[in-house]
Amino acid sequence: MSTAITLNQSDIPAEVSAKRPSQWRQKTAQKLQQILWALVLPLLVLGLWQITSAHEWVSPQILPPPSLVWQTLTELWQSGDLTSNLQISVERVAYGFGVGTVVGLLLGTLMGLSKTVEAYLFPTFKALSQIPALGWIPLLIMVVGIGESMKILVIAKAALVPVTVNTLQGIRNIPPQFAEVAKVYRFNTRQLLAKVVIPAALPSLFTGIRYGLTHAWLALVTVELLASSEGIGFLMVWGRQLFQLDLVLATVVIIGAVGLLIDQSLQWLETHFLKWRRVAF
Repeated sequence: MSTAITLNQSDIPAEVSAKRPSQWRQKTAQKLQQILWALVLPLLVLGLWQITSAHEWVSPQILPPPSLVWQTLTELWQSGDLTSNLQISVERVAYGFGVGTVVGLLLGTLMGLSKTVEAYLFPTFKALSQIPALGWIPLLIMVVGIGESMKILVIAKAALVPVTVNTLQGIRNIPPQFAEVAKVYRFNTRQLLAKVVIPAALPSLFTGIRYGLTHAWLALVTVELLASSEGIGFLMVWGRQLFQLDLVLATVVIIGAVGLLIDQSLQWLETHFLKWRRVAF
């Protein structure tokens, strides 16, 4: 016979009930403080920019005022040029990053689980990874042309390197005791990957994915600056060719804002999915 035990709010000690909102307020205050500190430098740069433009210490043709850059951003948004070109760029990053991540996870897992595979593949991978994305563009243009395939391959290569390296390191850093426990329970390969390898290497995998997506975004801007007739990088080149530096600075702001948004979103996902590790440890 079992007896159910119930606790009323009055049964919880006052110290415990008061501790939770106190911790929440403390965390909120810390986050607000971090946001405020992070805004100090951008606001200082913006203020210096405004002062320089107002006193014309630099020619407006070279450094347009912030109000003109904001006006250009507004016009790009209202005309639809910003959304259409940004959508094209995001689609390119998505395709290239997807290909690079899948190949990187596969390569990193194979080399991490087998030292023989690592001995055969890692030296060649390491040598090829030293070639920057820009260095692959002439060769890829000769092989696949100057179309979307070339852009996606360049972006995929940029994402592949950090994903592969961090996947390999994550698997190599798994404590040997985990493998011994898996042997005791007689896990097959699928169970070993699902219950031991992936959970233990997940922090390193997230790190690789974050860096991979950041490098993919940077590679996109590079390839669009050199060989594209549409996209956010093309808008920057178009502004330079017309000597409209307000358009150039507007695209710089958009590129930086989107890159920061991507990184912060992945950081939030990493914190959310790895919350169980803090609870466990």
